[in-house]
Parts: sequence; C-alpha cells; structure tokens
Amino acid sequence: MSEIINNREQTGLDQNVERVELLKAIFWDIYNRGNVEEIRAFVDEKLGKVTVEEVAQLSQYQREMLEEKDLPKNEVQRISADHLKVLEGKIIEVQHPQDIPGHPIHTFQRENREIENLLQTKLIPHKEEFEKEDSPANIYQLIDDCNLLYDIDKHFIRKEQLLFPYLEKYGINGPSVNMWRLNDYIRDAIKEAKKLLKNYAGEKESVHSVLDSIVEQVTAMIYREENILFPMSLSNLTEDEWIKIANESDEIGYCLTEPAAVWKPERRNVDASAMTEGYIKLETGVLSLKQLELMLNHLPVDMTFIDENDIVRYFSHGKERIFARTKAVIGRTVQNCHPPKSAHIVEALLDDFKSGKKDSEDFYIKFKDKYVYIRYFAVRDEKNNYVGTLEFTQNIDPIQAIEGEKRILSL
Repeated sequence: MSEIINNREQTGLDQNVERVELLKAIFWDIYNRGNVEEIRAFVDEKLGKVTVEEVAQLSQYQREMLEEKDLPKNEVQRISADHLKVLEGKIIEVQHPQDIPGHPIHTFQRENREIENLLQTKLIPHKEEFEKEDSPANIYQLIDDCNLLYDIDKHFIRKEQLLFPYLEKYGINGPSVNMWRLNDYIRDAIKEAKKLLKNYAGEKESVHSVLDSIVEQVTAMIYREENILFPMSLSNLTEDEWIKIANESDEIGYCLTEPAAVWKPERRNVDASAMTEGYIKLETGVLSLKQLELMLNHLPVDMTFIDENDIVRYFSHGKERIFARTKAVIGRTVQNCHPPKSAHIVEALLDDFKSGKKDSEDFYIKFKDKYVYIRYFAVRDEKNNYVGTLEFTQNIDPIQAIEGEKRILSL
C-alpha cells in the first residue's frame, strides 16, 4: 500500500477521520500508482460500502486535483479506470426504480442497452473477424459499426447540456468536468478508429488497440452512469426539472433508439414563465416582448449573451441552430457549457474582454457540412464598463458561394 494509507494505519487515525477523507487518501494512492487490489482490500476493511453522495464528493475532489495537475490524457484515463476498479461493486444501490417509459433516465438506460447490444453483437464479433483476416469486407463492417456507435454523441450531449447543469445547481460539479472529459475521450477514440480503418494500410495492431479501448471505455461509462450519475440525479432533481429535461431532449436527439413513450408525470406544475404582453421602450423604438423575441429568432445567426459574471443569460432560438443549446444552460457558467479541453480558451478570451485588452475575437471552423463563423464581442456600457459578452454564430457557406450581383426580385 502507499505511504499515505500506511501512515494512517500506523498512527491509528483511520478510525477517527471522516470517510470522505479516507476516500481522498485512496484517490491519492491511485494517483501514485498504488496496487489496485490492495486498495480494494483497504476499502473493504475501512469503509465497506460507499454511498453515491460520497462518490459525488470524491468526484468533486478528483476534478479539482486533476485540473490542478493538468495531467496528460493517458494518465487521466488510467486514474479514472483504477478509480472505477476500486469502487466497482462497492457503491450502495439507490432504490430509484426507473421503469416509467419516457422518463429521461428510462430513455438513457434504454439507449445503454442498445449500445451494449451494438458492442456485443456487432463491434466485438466484427473486431474478432478482422483480427483473423483484415479483408476489405471486415474493414467495412467495422467502419459501419463505428458510424453507428458514434450516435452515442447524442447520449453524451444530453448528459452534458441537460443533466450536468441541474446537478451544478445542487453543488454537484464533478461530472461536469470528469465525466465530460471521459465522454470526449470516447468520441475521440471512435473518430480515431474510423480514420485508421478508412485509411487502413496494415496497421492491424493499432486498430485492435483502439477498438479494445473503445469497448473498455464505453462499458465503464455505462457503469458510471447507471451506478453513480443516474442515482445521483434521481436523488437531487425535482419532477419539474425532469419535465424540462424531457421536453428539451427531442431537440438534441437520441442514440440508436427513441423514448419508449411520452412521459406523463402525475403532476405538471412546471415553473414555466409565460411571456407577458408588455412592451420594451428602446432608444430607437418600442417593441412588444413577442416582437423582440421573434425578431431575434429570425436573424440568420445564433446569438448567446453571457453576463459580467460569466453566466449564460440568453440565447436565440432560430430554425437552423448550428450548435445544440437547451434552456438548461440559462443560469449556468459559460465555462461549464464547453468541453473541458476548450474551457481554457473561453477563460482566456473572457479575461481579455474584462481587462480591455480585446473588444472582439473571431473563429472559423468546418463543422459537419457547414463553414461556421463564430464571433465574440465584449459588451460595454456608456462608461466603458464590461457588462458581458455577445456570441454570434453563422453558417457562411451560402455567403461564400455568392458571385456577381443581384438587383431584382427572384421570380
């Protein structure tokens, strides 16, 4: 065992320290590459079973430590895998049977069964066939499997954009970074597998390695969701919040299946704020709230406004939104609305806006079949005080295709 755990035993403090402190010591033992079986034995002896709440506290601590250490991807994966091995089978089951068709958790679990079926009946058998013979037919089978498996992206986005924001409101921040980071690793691994297979030139061992990693990571993620994330969410979120999640899930879409039914909760006292018919007097005119919202939603750009405290306050809701947005992001810090690997870019940009170093910044990327132009503007008041950031996102492919002139109406 590690020096940390041995010291606790030698000084006799392990009976008096809080359970979460013991879990922190276990995390450090994993971090320092302690023997997993010895750590599991220590957990059995000193802790026995652990609660979902304790795992949530440990997850928050792990998030803080990993961010501070800025570890490479392979080391984060190792720590997360060993962490799971130590706690697997030791988490007390929370009795929240979710057999209600259409409930968001029922749908998440339904998707997990489809993902498991895809792994067991297609990806794993096809991987074994490929290992015996790397023929074009076997390669194409695996490419098809990876294309199907990448549907898991929708499953992940619903977690990231719907579940995580509500958990954050209850002070549960670990999943927002720890699990999102692991989601990204799975996405990247599937993309890497597809790239290797599409450009295959005999790298059988590389294909074998990345496919094995995908199966291991996806299987572990399903365990984390169903034994930690989902019970944690069911213990904290209200029915009103689940109704909002269910209503917004359709916009993102589903993975390999659909909800079994439309969920009809026993009560429907959702805190929906109906728009009033008031008017807003502006410097250059007067608009009703309805006119203002329709006007903003008809602009050929997506807009998001973040206040001076980095809180998302508004986004437009046009017909052709480029990046998924759900109402759950309202009131959430913008840093937590981005994948962990890009959060530092957002932080640096906001620092430049707040300090006055910059007033705007542009980015342009290829996204699916679109060429996306992303513009950020620092919003300042009449005294030049920073009051927030405005984001514009637009598909500029149609603009780039413009040639010549047009001076008359189309017939």
